[in-house]
Amino acid sequence: MKILVTGGAGYIGSHVVKELGKLGHDLVIYDNLSTGHAWSVLRGRLVVGDLADEALLDLVMKEFRPDAVIHFAALIKVEESVREPLLYYRNNVCNTLILLNAMEKNGVRALIYSSTAAVYGIPDSIPVFETAPYAPINPYGTSKVMGELMMQDLAEASEFRFAAIRYFNVAGADPQGELGQAYRQPTHLITRGLKTALGEFEKLSIYGTDYPTKDGTCIRDYIHVTDLAQAHLQALEYLMEAGESATVNCGYGHGFSVREVVATIKRITGIDFPVEETGRRAGDSPEIVADSNRIRELMGWKPRFDDLDFIIKTAWEWEKWLQRKRPHENRIKSVQKDNSLCVGL
Repeated sequence: MKILVTGGAGYIGSHVVKELGKLGHDLVIYDNLSTGHAWSVLRGRLVVGDLADEALLDLVMKEFRPDAVIHFAALIKVEESVREPLLYYRNNVCNTLILLNAMEKNGVRALIYSSTAAVYGIPDSIPVFETAPYAPINPYGTSKVMGELMMQDLAEASEFRFAAIRYFNVAGADPQGELGQAYRQPTHLITRGLKTALGEFEKLSIYGTDYPTKDGTCIRDYIHVTDLAQAHLQALEYLMEAGESATVNCGYGHGFSVREVVATIKRITGIDFPVEETGRRAGDSPEIVADSNRIRELMGWKPRFDDLDFIIKTAWEWEKWLQRKRPHENRIKSVQKDNSLCVGL
């Protein structure tokens, strides 16, 4: 199958690209490398381009003629979205509209969409079901709602079909050690904690200790990135077998507090790094945990790595490798040699 992956050089996208490549799919990865890395593209051909570049995107669609698109390209930092909302609407909403236009123009009618639990805001009940109303509390969540609504309207008006996967808190690294988070300014709790253990940050901040939770800190449903990658493969298979458009949660169905995660990081690393408790961060929900029965029943998703220790151990091995090897020029050059950095598809 021919698949165009936007944002496929990023954290989650690169893991999905690896899994798709193992199955023999023909892949083109379209990424502006603003947060992704060329060396993380282990399969397929890389086109360096921005979704706002309508002419380049249209050319890629015309030359490659994909059967489906998987859309990861987005900004994802909640706190940043509160500070710079227009940046998020331009990148996450306007660029998604450009992508949908290009797909419509070139007859590409299947899309896997990277969505988020942030569309729920502060849900009335835990775990949260897909039927819960939209109630985002930050511009990031609102931008993803708008993407979902555009897809729903397009599906009603045409033969276009989509699967929107609402992620919960993605963490961990490739168990084979080939991939992991490599953000220039990481905000994820587990990554920040591990980097603090390695001495890359002076201290780890806990934002808010007065939430209505068991220990006063936020509770999240952490999912291993490889299980999430598998969910994309299942969603793609579902759509290609003529499944109807669907929106699904992807999480494990139970959560851990910030304090619990920090304690686990310290136990696994054996390092008692400094932690600072400070005030709440704008745009954070006290608790959000998934009900993922729908993706299990509809798409046959079967997670394998539902274990916080395993999630943190894989991330820890990756962070130690990054610290030892950055920059790893030989790996970067070998990957670039095997991937097209221009449009000759």
